[in-house]
Amino acid sequence: MASLPFIDLKAQYQRLKPRIDQAIHDVLDHGQYIMGPEVQRLEAELAAYTGARHALTCASGTDALLIPLLAYGIGPGDAVFVPAFTYTATAEVILLAGASPVYAEVDPATFNIDLADLERRIAAVRAGGRLKPAAILAVDLFGLPADMDGLRAIAAREGLRLIEDAAQSFGASIAGRKVGSLAPVTATSFFPAKPLGCYGDGGAIFTDDDDLAAAMRSIRVHGTGTHKYEVVRVGLNGRLDTMQAAILSVKLSVFDEELAARERISRIYDAGLADLVTVPGRPAAMTSAWAQYTVRVAGREELMGRLKSAGIPTMVYYPTPMHLQAPYRPYGGGEGSLPVSEALCGEVMSLPMHPYLTDVDARRIVDEVRSALIARAA
Repeated sequence: MASLPFIDLKAQYQRLKPRIDQAIHDVLDHGQYIMGPEVQRLEAELAAYTGARHALTCASGTDALLIPLLAYGIGPGDAVFVPAFTYTATAEVILLAGASPVYAEVDPATFNIDLADLERRIAAVRAGGRLKPAAILAVDLFGLPADMDGLRAIAAREGLRLIEDAAQSFGASIAGRKVGSLAPVTATSFFPAKPLGCYGDGGAIFTDDDDLAAAMRSIRVHGTGTHKYEVVRVGLNGRLDTMQAAILSVKLSVFDEELAARERISRIYDAGLADLVTVPGRPAAMTSAWAQYTVRVAGREELMGRLKSAGIPTMVYYPTPMHLQAPYRPYGGGEGSLPVSEALCGEVMSLPMHPYLTDVDARRIVDEVRSALIARAA
């Protein structure tokens, strides 16, 4: 039987090809490749979609995380609390800003930051006196929002900035409120494999804070002021190019349909696998964007090998927690210091997930997983 794609961007393009091709040609015709009209249009569409007052596009999801840190003035001597079970971009921007990451545990059911452990680590940093607690950088891993109500309460009580890393969760919600309107500032990514992806790198930042938005717009374009050659702060070249904005506008028009398809596939996986593996948690009132469908299973390498032989691709996000990665080890407690995150890195496995996966193929994946696990147990 033919192998299945892990993410099928070609199927999406075939559906949207006439509109995407026209959008690209429109940009080629007017020639405004940087900050063209499509950028402003996309920002308005993103703000309307999320309910945020401001949506600022930028060159990548990494820039979307770095720019708010710079705008807040977070730097040397500051502690930024971040989950250990995440992608490197979340940790690296803290160091790029000159601050120090402090790693916290995650909830094994949701994969998102554990609020009780976070509070313990904030208290420990305060007691240590070496660093000043400055911010929480909370990750919405695999598409599910972190507990933003709880995080906002902690941030307010402790006097910390709160930044939501929604690189994987754009389109998700809590109690009907979209990601982008849940935190004081939210960063997302439009990397091609994300739920809403462009055909290169891209990202966006959302906030209701007018002053913060103005500072971030300045940082996005080399720290400029009222005109191109007035520099009022240190910035970077963080603009989204016009071509990517045009493509994203087309994709955004069908995004809710694609989210519904991802949800349908996740339910098929849940129904077929919950008795054999640990399926993702579904907290009340939350919806996930299902960037990945990630299960926990013992002996995953053997299972992945069996699935590969059956034409079913799998991925591991992520095999090593941040506090054990070489550049970040000096800021962590070493092996055994974050046992939940370390255990998850040895158990997690992601199955194919995209809106063009048919129900038939989803059930084939379920059948192959079940067959492999039952055969192993026999």
